[in-house]
Amino acid sequence: MKLDNQTKCKIHIRWIIRRDWPELLAIELDSFEFPWLEEDFIRCLRQRNNVGMVAEHEDRVVGFMIYKLNKTRIQLLNLATAADCLRMGVASQMLSKLTGKLSAKRRTQIIVKVSETSLLAQLFFRNAGFRVVSILRDQYEETTEDTYTMRYRFRPKQTGHQTL
Repeated sequence: MKLDNQTKCKIHIRWIIRRDWPELLAIELDSFEFPWLEEDFIRCLRQRNNVGMVAEHEDRVVGFMIYKLNKTRIQLLNLATAADCLRMGVASQMLSKLTGKLSAKRRTQIIVKVSETSLLAQLFFRNAGFRVVSILRDQYEETTEDTYTMRYRFRPKQTGHQTL
């Protein structure tokens, strides 16, 4: 399946299941210079409050996200889209699902770490309303590049009435 880049890909977001692993791992391998291995995913998903979801289009996994639910925030640990589905709204729809879990009373923000050389990811998150809040130096063993911590804050929907 090849979608043209003008098409918005309509997806269904659901929990990761065993049969998703081959497609999920292929997306991961294709997306990152230092990809997670299957063992990394399994170790991560076995941890308390970590959640894995896939984006499915026409019975094919076209993206995934792994996140951790903390008391006051959500930490996005991994997000990737199949190469032939980039710029078709897959990651935006997954992120929208995540921002829908925020509220003024409970979890008020989403945190994500993005490498300094991943300009596309930085632009994607910035366009989605994330802002850099800190720079982490020597965060990972595999590379000496810096990592940006980016944050999205919950903003209540404005009603038509404003008080003065």
